[in-house]
Amino acid sequence: MAKSKTMFFCQECGGESVRWMGKCPHCGAWNSLVEEKIHEEGPAAKPGRVSLPAAKAQPITRVAAEKNRRWLLGLPELDQVLGGGLVPGSSVLLGGEPGIGKSTLLLQAAQAMSAHGKVLYISGEESAEQIRLRAERLQALSDQVYLLAQTDIDAALSEVESIRPSLLIIDSVQAVFSGQIQSAPGSVSQVRAVAAAAIAQARELGCAVMLIGHVTKEGMLAGPRVLEHMVDTVLYFEGERYNAFRLLRAVKNRFGSTNEVGVFQMTERGLSPLLSPSAYFLSQREGGSPGSAVCCLMQGARPLLMEIQALTAKSGFGNPRRLAAGYDYNRLMIILAVLERKLGLSLGDKDVYVNVAGGMRVDDPAADLAVAAAIVSSALDRPIEDKVLLLGEIGLLGELRHVSQSARRLKEALSFGFKLAVCPEQEEVPAGLRRLVAKDVAQALSLLGLK
Repeated sequence: MAKSKTMFFCQECGGESVRWMGKCPHCGAWNSLVEEKIHEEGPAAKPGRVSLPAAKAQPITRVAAEKNRRWLLGLPELDQVLGGGLVPGSSVLLGGEPGIGKSTLLLQAAQAMSAHGKVLYISGEESAEQIRLRAERLQALSDQVYLLAQTDIDAALSEVESIRPSLLIIDSVQAVFSGQIQSAPGSVSQVRAVAAAAIAQARELGCAVMLIGHVTKEGMLAGPRVLEHMVDTVLYFEGERYNAFRLLRAVKNRFGSTNEVGVFQMTERGLSPLLSPSAYFLSQREGGSPGSAVCCLMQGARPLLMEIQALTAKSGFGNPRRLAAGYDYNRLMIILAVLERKLGLSLGDKDVYVNVAGGMRVDDPAADLAVAAAIVSSALDRPIEDKVLLLGEIGLLGELRHVSQSARRLKEALSFGFKLAVCPEQEEVPAGLRRLVAKDVAQALSLLGLK
């Protein structure tokens, strides 16, 4: 007879507790414990477990390993982020905000993967008719792509056993449930059981599995943290919903580097790779306008030229506003404090707005000097000379600190016609680019004629 017991699971970290507590003892989150009933029928009937043939230990030198066995999906940016293609038997978790294009990306990948074998697309959120209409719009129809609208993981895996696809796609892992667990779909136990069952089945059949995961309002993957440890690769799809620009970033990859970033553009025919992202970001820049500066950011191993815009306006209230779009707010407050303390720039009666043009989110400290120069340029109403690159991290003492991979950043700027760079002393400067060395932010702004 099946035994039943009650456990409390943390919705943040997946930690288990035998009784409810206001604060999770594992991660410290408040009011995150949810009650769930678990039915056990013995060790062989644990949820999410698939019977696998017994394996015997052997010396590592006798283990056969195929180094270059990968499936190219036909999407260069996706193949690059995956480390050169999709590895058979691997598991990939794709997260992103609603409407960002996760289903579109995987449907295009399914059509490309059909050249290597069958693909089974399991949808727990949309009907097969809806997916068919999207595939027609994306021109991604193929007889090798099978659709299944199913939310029961056991029924879905029986189809996997019957079809034996090369690629299994589950959209999404929070919408599919296991009948062996008495809790709602999307709960910690359900997500963990569904992912474990799908990964075990894929490894047994030698097919790859790609899971779509929901994200929280903070932008993190929803569900237990153990879900990210279970899979081989974790990808984040980033970008603004109403902006055509999309960024695919790997935060974990057992078969490749996490320094690779894929850049896409959303079109009527789906996602297409951006061959020159820097040209895309600078295409609408108006030179000679106060409050505009250009910096070079590293997204993974790829340098991108970005325009930083700033606007200062007289405040109509007692407390001036400071707003940042695509840039860290706390970092902006540090830069404003340095400008006021080291340069004597009075911004106490002005609102300050900073924007990263193109919808990009910047976390690279190399953009500090460009942000500071754009703010001073707007406050003094003096434009920065066109085709000038600004690089440098600003410290609390006003000094300019070195940035990583400076040679690649300067080379990217030179390829787009930039002739002058203001930055700290760098090790290498490509031929054809003139460099002005600045030790602190005051000297850098003086070289730009903003002091």
